Amino acid sequence: MTKPRSALLADGRRILVRSAATAAGALVGAQALVIATLVVVDGVKERGRKVRGAPRPGTFHAQVEQSQLSIYTSGATLYDDMIEAIDSARTSIQMETFIWKGDEVGQRFMDALNGAAERGVEVHVIYDGFANLVVRRSFYRQFSERIHVWRMPLVRRKFWKGIIRLSGLNHSKIMVVDHHIGFVGGYNIGAPYALRWRDTHLREIGPAVWELRNAIAQVWNEGREADDQIAWVPPRSGDPEVRVAANLPVQLVYPIRGTYLAAIERARSHIFITTPYFVPDQQILAALVKAAQRGVDVRVMLPEESNHIVADWVSRGFYGQMLDAGITILLYRAAMIHAKTATIDGRWSTVGTANIDRLSLSFNYETNVEIIDPGFAAQIEKIYKADSEHCEMLTSPDWRDRHPMARLAEVILSPLRSLL
Repeated sequence: MTKPRSALLADGRRILVRSAATAAGALVGAQALVIATLVVVDGVKERGRKVRGAPRPGTFHAQVEQSQLSIYTSGATLYDDMIEAIDSARTSIQMETFIWKGDEVGQRFMDALNGAAERGVEVHVIYDGFANLVVRRSFYRQFSERIHVWRMPLVRRKFWKGIIRLSGLNHSKIMVVDHHIGFVGGYNIGAPYALRWRDTHLREIGPAVWELRNAIAQVWNEGREADDQIAWVPPRSGDPEVRVAANLPVQLVYPIRGTYLAAIERARSHIFITTPYFVPDQQILAALVKAAQRGVDVRVMLPEESNHIVADWVSRGFYGQMLDAGITILLYRAAMIHAKTATIDGRWSTVGTANIDRLSLSFNYETNVEIIDPGFAAQIEKIYKADSEHCEMLTSPDWRDRHPMARLAEVILSPLRSLL
């Protein structure tokens, strides 16, 4: 007896569902196998690596309008100047950070902030809870009772009311002292970052610091009673050449991606980007490809091997398209490069905390400073040139000759792009 058409359709749907589930399970299994293999291989290689200090191009300075800007490429120098700013604080300190190690560098900051609070400075601290799960809780129990502290969880209360709005890593690294001195950039707090990583941080002195303070205040004040908020202060003056773009997931605000897109689309001469993790969305990638195709010198500097092996291999899946478009890929070999900077056409630049990946541009709390000034751009280009001396330029023939198993691994991992 022939089955009714509706029954045949139902059988067909069940077969499709089972086939899709089987395919999805096979893909997840393949991804797990590739990831496990990569992690094991990376662990073996890590044991054989020699610990060495990262190159330090130096500290660079520029005057932009009424703001004095300093660019740090040495964690030791940066930490000394941050501690000096804390020790000289008179009225207030706001600090927001991602990773805060409980080592000797972390202890220096803990002692300095406690000392400032004990002498009457109002101190607010935000640090990410998820990023510091491996740091012993006893370290954070050292905070003075005078310090306002928020260990930001990955998932906040009422998560079910707004999955995107009430989640997100606090990936910003900012410190503001007395409304007048501000620091922002890629450096986390810890000895490994001072010694073994090549990173970039910015110090501002002047009216442009107001926007950094306001970025911290917006994160702290959300959902708090008025008497527990960081007080609003009026800006001293406007500074259109130095602007802050801060992602605020709780308000579904993600301006950093827009600043990159707008700057890339305007590029005429060159685009120099440094990022530790490169997993762009299609719009960012398309903008870079189109720029290269119209004759712009597009260069993207990445670590040859970062501290996240899976992100490295997901990133590799973009290399062929980039090389075909004429984009130069520079693989930094001297150390783990963690800087998040870009400069375009000798005029537009950015320094901050955001990587060019989906997590930073569409999920995390991030803060970048956008500077429109030829003098500042010239300093960023000096740093880029110095870093380029420690890079290997990836060429299309070499890339095309990679092992077929590497190609297969890249294909298997490509669905992870939307998660990284």
